[in-house]
Amino acid sequence: MRIAISGKGGVGKTTVTALWGHAFALEGRDVFLIDADPDANLAAALGVAPKDLPQPLIALKELIKERTGADPDKLGQYFKLNPRVSDLPDTYAVRVAGLRLLVLGGLQRGGGGCACPQGVFLKAMMRHLMLERREVLLVDMEAGLEFLGRASVMGMDALVAVVEPGRRSLDTAEAIAHMGRDIGIQRFAAILNKVTDPAQVEAIRAGLPAGMELLGHVAYSPALQRADLEGRTILNVDSAAEAALAGAKRKLEALVAAKAAAKG
Repeated sequence: MRIAISGKGGVGKTTVTALWGHAFALEGRDVFLIDADPDANLAAALGVAPKDLPQPLIALKELIKERTGADPDKLGQYFKLNPRVSDLPDTYAVRVAGLRLLVLGGLQRGGGGCACPQGVFLKAMMRHLMLERREVLLVDMEAGLEFLGRASVMGMDALVAVVEPGRRSLDTAEAIAHMGRDIGIQRFAAILNKVTDPAQVEAIRAGLPAGMELLGHVAYSPALQRADLEGRTILNVDSAAEAALAGAKRKLEALVAAKAAAKG
């Protein structure tokens, strides 16, 4: 199972990634979580102490230079388009709560999604993780999908958009679906977070892009917000939220299995 989780800032995609990863781990599955958001905070959500927070791979300039043959701080260089990265996930992953976590980070400067040592490095890493690993893989992404590329998408089972009650969140889900289709993603789904009124569920369901199924919804959780504010892990904090997301996870697994069977 390889799932990319996206959405606009603040909707709770990191919460979904962390709690889904924990749910898979409780089933005895081998789980790899990837933080691919430039504003990386998945480690903190899992309870990694500040002193143990992993450095994003994108910040390891000497490593990028070694693997691509180009200095990431310089322009106009030749570099390897397929750098070796297969050893890096196990070398740089942090183990926490029965999971493995790898922080990729993201390109911060304008145009960073184009051909450059950092971009090539990230695309090679995503391609390796999607196509060559065998763990359950959950990727916490930003709304943009630029660095995924078509090769890594070949190994993706679904793209899940986390939305909250609001028009801007639906607009982002529409943009995510559009970008996903452009690079060949076949399966889309959504999770509605921060629900405060049951009427919001049907309103959001009706507003989702065509082909994006609503897997479930999670009520607004003061407990999760408090844990985040206090810098504590969000695991085992809100049993109702965890149960709702576990149901959404099962629905996603059934959706992926059904589509795979139909394709086969």
